[in-house]
This record gives sequence, structure tokens and C-alpha cells, in this order.
Amino acid sequence: MTTLDFNNVTKIYNVRGAGQIKALDDVSFHLESGQTIGLVGQSGSGKSTIAKILTHLETPTSGEVLLDGAPIPNSGKGLRRYRQELRMVFQDPFASLNPYHTIRHHIERPLRLDHVVAKDQVDAEVRRLLERVRLVPNDVIDRRPHELSGGQRQRVAIARALASRPTLLVADEPVSMLDVSIRLGVLNLLADLQREEGLGVLYITHDLATARHFSDEIIVLNRGRIVEHGSADDVILTPQHPYTRSLRDSSPDPEKHFAGSGSILGGE
Repeated sequence: MTTLDFNNVTKIYNVRGAGQIKALDDVSFHLESGQTIGLVGQSGSGKSTIAKILTHLETPTSGEVLLDGAPIPNSGKGLRRYRQELRMVFQDPFASLNPYHTIRHHIERPLRLDHVVAKDQVDAEVRRLLERVRLVPNDVIDRRPHELSGGQRQRVAIARALASRPTLLVADEPVSMLDVSIRLGVLNLLADLQREEGLGVLYITHDLATARHFSDEIIVLNRGRIVEHGSADDVILTPQHPYTRSLRDSSPDPEKHFAGSGSILGGE
């Protein structure tokens, strides 16, 4: 089992003309394989800062991130191992894919860089990963991102994230840029992969309805601080903090939203 500990992390940005801005204020949580945590909050709450710190794009001002109880190295093989264990699915599936490269290239690259399979097995692994995210390999493998729909592009991005055989996945608003009609299919896919692969998932969203149905626990962020943290049902059905209640009251009714669905997030 892989464990990730985000311990007492504070992040302060020095902004010219505005002084210091505290994006995160003493934030802590624990994520492990097979668990999904929903990280909920409005824009500016600190969600993206957490994602950047986890993916080593930012460093904490104070506090630490531990993988299996050990601090994350700043360079070398240890950092490379961490980046192989934890992968990210970005919000915009078009911006996160290089428009000049084929789908084959996007998925081959992490396979080769991380030496996931032998060279003579790379093509078969690319096709397996595409099938894993419910795409037909021959239909997409030699196409470029602009030739695919938004939902197909996000599935490619998920396949690329899975290529390194991670144990942890950070999904940063993974469906917010997609048409409403295809969001549930992508979320169902993530839920299935999480369950079948035993992934630990940090699901970053502003949507309480999907957070409840996709997550074991929910963390509510407001202005860089955790204002509520508990089981998904407890946080949504009996919120203790006024901010959580305001988020819930301004969101669609989760029960009505998912009424009649055949799985936790509806059909494809």
C-alpha cells in the first residue's frame, strides 16, 4: 500500500504590489491506495496550489509531503520514483496534450522514459492502455489531439497518466472543460479505474454532487484552510461549517442529480 501525507503545509506567495498572499494555511491530510478524497472549494480556495505542490511544481513555505513516510527528494532517483508513483490528470485535455504529436507518441513517451515494459512490448502496451480507457486503438492511435473530441482527449490524458503504473492520481477538475453530456462517462471511467487498479485518487472539484458520489472522504477548503473534513455523506448531508452549507445549498441536489443512475455516476 502506498501512503501520501500532506503535513501542516503552508504556502505563501510574494506578489509585487500586494505583499504576501497565504494560499495554504497549515493544511494536512492523508491519502492511500484504494481511497478517493474529494477536495472541494471555490476558485481561490487553494485547491490548485495543493495540486502544484503534490506534483512538485511548487514547494511548501513550511510543512512537508511524505511518500510512504519519507520526504520527497528534490532531485535524482527519489524524485523520479515519486513522479512515477503520483500522476496528474489536468483540467484542460487539449492544453495538456501536445498538438504536434500523435496519440501514440503521448502514451509511448512515459512508457519509454520510465522503462515500464520492454521495447518490443511498447506498442502492445499503448494499445492496452487505450482499450483500458475505452477507446478503440486503431481509431485514435495515429491521430492528433485536435482530431478527437474533448471526452476522447481526456481519456487519452488518463491513459497517459496510467502508463507509468502509478499508485496515486491527482485529478484536477478533470471534467469541468467537457460538455455536460460526456462528463459522467469520464467520471465513471475514473471510478472504475480507481476501484480496479486500487489507485489512491485526490479528486479536485467545485462540484459537491460528484464529490459525494465519487469520494470516500471530502475536504472542504476556504481561503487556504480546511474548514471541514469527514466522510462524504457526513460532509454533504450534515455539514458543520457555514461555508460548506453555502456550497451545498448553491449546488444541484445530489440525490436528484444522480437519481436512477445504474452506477455511482450514471451511464456512459
